[in-house]
Amino acid sequence: MHPPSRQDYISISLAGQGGGSYNNSTQWRRQSCWRKWKQLSRLQRSLILILLFICGIASYPAVTEHLRDCSCHPLSQRKLSNKRRPPVLQNRLQKQANASDTVIEDKAADSKKEEEEGDIRSDLQFDHLTQLKFNLMDNNWVSCVYFLPEARLLEAVQEAFLHSWKGYKDFAWGHDELRPLSKSYSEWFGLGLTLIDALDTMWILGLKKEFEEAKSWVATELTFNKSVDVNLFESTIRILGGLLSTYHLTGDILFLDKAKDIGSRLMPAFNTPSKIPYSDVNIGKGTAHPPRWTSDSTVAEVTSIQLEFRELSRLTQEPHYQAAVAEVMKQVHKLDGKLDGLVPMFINTNNGQFTHQGIYTLGARADSYYEYLLKQWIQGGKTENQLLEDYLQAIEGVKKNLLQKSSPNGLTFVGEIAHGQFSPKMDHLVCFLPGTLALGAHNGLPADHMDLAKQLMETCYQMYIQMETGLSPEIVHFNMHQGSTRDIDVKLADRHNLLRPETVESLFYLYRFTKDHKYQDWGWEILQNFNKYTKVSSGGYTSINNVRDPDYPSPRDKMESFFLGETLKYMYLLFSDDPNLISLDQYVFNTEAHPLPIWPSTHRLTDTGIQM
Repeated sequence: MHPPSRQDYISISLAGQGGGSYNNSTQWRRQSCWRKWKQLSRLQRSLILILLFICGIASYPAVTEHLRDCSCHPLSQRKLSNKRRPPVLQNRLQKQANASDTVIEDKAADSKKEEEEGDIRSDLQFDHLTQLKFNLMDNNWVSCVYFLPEARLLEAVQEAFLHSWKGYKDFAWGHDELRPLSKSYSEWFGLGLTLIDALDTMWILGLKKEFEEAKSWVATELTFNKSVDVNLFESTIRILGGLLSTYHLTGDILFLDKAKDIGSRLMPAFNTPSKIPYSDVNIGKGTAHPPRWTSDSTVAEVTSIQLEFRELSRLTQEPHYQAAVAEVMKQVHKLDGKLDGLVPMFINTNNGQFTHQGIYTLGARADSYYEYLLKQWIQGGKTENQLLEDYLQAIEGVKKNLLQKSSPNGLTFVGEIAHGQFSPKMDHLVCFLPGTLALGAHNGLPADHMDLAKQLMETCYQMYIQMETGLSPEIVHFNMHQGSTRDIDVKLADRHNLLRPETVESLFYLYRFTKDHKYQDWGWEILQNFNKYTKVSSGGYTSINNVRDPDYPSPRDKMESFFLGETLKYMYLLFSDDPNLISLDQYVFNTEAHPLPIWPSTHRLTDTGIQM
């Protein structure tokens, strides 16, 4: 978004029941302003006058200094009637001003740190409002959004990243994950997971100093020659994908060499009777095995490693990487046990058959199977018709079996099927789907995919704003019966937020393709709520246990690597108006948000590899 030529004024647009857009001409003001004002209720007119008074005060620098991290989110939730919005929002308003002292940053301390550190934070002071708009929607709601210059939105994401990076650098450098509250770290694989996941994010955000520090660690400290069990899927999408992406963005052969090393060490996972890979690999010993409790792998894991290994084959001209993952897709394509293109969650590594059949979900253990059907088709130049057919059939299966509307407000959501019974349960993970549908429509798939994407995007946004903290829980259940007073219920065990990226990811796709600024507004709200409820003053952000309790959201003391690898990267891309910043006609993102190039037409895919 670009700032207006002058930034020392406030423009107001009023839209009544008839809708319409703002027109600041003299003729419009004479003919319409008084009439529209008289159409408003007394309560609405009073509220607007109060808001104008507040905004007048806010124009003074002494007051706006305190607005540095604010958004108009509380005003956007101010209820003017009992129509349209669920009552849970009113409860949220009463609580959202409070948050855990453990999590919220010390504003004065941060201000001092910014003066000392300088760099990109120096002019992130919101010393005036560039534009303030009030929309009267169906005469029921007032929404208030600050239209900040694009540069400031991007700087806010950079600031969030640098705050996260400070915590990681101070307390977890070279380790997998930061524990920001205890100022310590946790290990998963012992391979610097957060650092590798964040490499391309730093490059995209223009944080070259931090990138060079991380690159130096990769060059001198990162080694895969150690006896450690790693998860095939997680290592592929985070480490292999991150290294390949960073190589393409920078052209530095260091990252390709490291990608070749980890890629070759992961290959023993495919040495199974069925060629369906094991879940775990010891990258030092060259052995692989299933989990201790089962011989199954999850369908999402074995079908969401293809983009990375296919690209490794293209770069190395070694076809066995691509051949191994292509065999998995071929077998899954022809298996029985699907429901209108929807797959079960588990597959046996001995016989190659689906297990635990009868459960169909777009959430955990199945989600990225559908994502990678489309993205492999795009990556390969839209030539692999089997992948496209499976994707289109699956989307029709979603429409037929999993799509429903909630009560009372008719939110479109994706539920689950368990042994013939529909469950109105939806994981936050499913919020990848609006972005995937939009990407497909952008690449020539049916236009109604974009229509569905917009409906589901609204639902995913509601999963945030209907919570008292403005942050989505991990799982929600939608009400479908007549007489419901709220659309969304959340069980006690599902109220955690892990700083997940899926909603922000889809907001990025929807904004990139539609240029509808409401998607940026929604992302800005989410970023502000991350700052309010999950930011830790000493550095980093933390997962929380309870999105329904703004007074004490119960921090978990863990910052997942995907917060830097995905969430903040997609947030930055969402706020950028440059369509060439990771062009979606040149790159396809893996499921960990690492962009890989769409293959040039000079490359031809075969059953055994990629040929020039």
